[in-house]
Amino acid sequence: MLTLLLASWLTLVELNCENLFDCRHDTLKQDTEWLPASVRHWTPSRYWRKQNDVARELLSCVDDDIPDLIALVEVENDSCLHDLTCRSLLRHAGYHYLMTQSPDLRGIDVALLYQPHAFRPLCYDCLTVSPLEGMRPTRDILYVQGETLFGDTLHVFVVHAPSRYGGERATRPNRQLVADCLVGAIRQLPAGARVIVCGDFNDDADSPALRYLESSGLHNITRHADGRYGMAKATYRYQGFWESIDHVFVSESLLSAVDNAYINDAPFLLEDDLRFGGVKPFRTYNGMRYQRGFSDHLPLVARFRF
Repeated sequence: MLTLLLASWLTLVELNCENLFDCRHDTLKQDTEWLPASVRHWTPSRYWRKQNDVARELLSCVDDDIPDLIALVEVENDSCLHDLTCRSLLRHAGYHYLMTQSPDLRGIDVALLYQPHAFRPLCYDCLTVSPLEGMRPTRDILYVQGETLFGDTLHVFVVHAPSRYGGERATRPNRQLVADCLVGAIRQLPAGARVIVCGDFNDDADSPALRYLESSGLHNITRHADGRYGMAKATYRYQGFWESIDHVFVSESLLSAVDNAYINDAPFLLEDDLRFGGVKPFRTYNGMRYQRGFSDHLPLVARFRF
């Protein structure tokens, strides 16, 4: 008797796409620097170039197919996501999306793009992180429960933790607050739930907040991720040093399904670092100078086999 075993593959990409803002002013948010008449001269032509560049970056992450799930960080609103999925180079890819509407003062949010044939959302929620005294409102955590093609239920969390602005040590409690919120939400899930937590944590793998996540049962599958083309050592570079501040965590129950994880350091996403040597992510702006790049972060890719 011949038994045929079918494998279901699922590819997740995480990307901080560096200020994907539209060109219109939201009177409830501090977004005036991203307007045509602002100091950045954020014009419609620059906006549409950015949309297509984000699409190119995402499509370059996988050779044989397109990503099934895409966790995006630093997107302004639903309009930007509609343009990305329906009017950019991604328009024929068939992505749907869910996103947060956070109290972040600038209007920055997170989102999850998904292929309906590979992942079917069952429910979703936006987890608000109540700020500490003196802390600016931060991004909500996006939670999506969904079912894969072969019936596996996944619980996906997308995170954009508070920045280190004001000093890494002084802002640690802000990022610990996000970790506490995550662990609290995960502990309410059924035992053995398959969990993915991904995003920009603004912390390296050995920070107190991320060590707490690992001590709570999560595994950082991108801790030792290498550049696919051997050029990048992490997803972000600051003053000549590579830093891994983007991460993908999974629960113990999902660890056996992890096939591999890597950084998409395709050459067109990099530029020479003239000050410190080597290469660095080719970002959209260098300070206030527009340079037609992609993002100050590189994409993380995780592949699962069920």
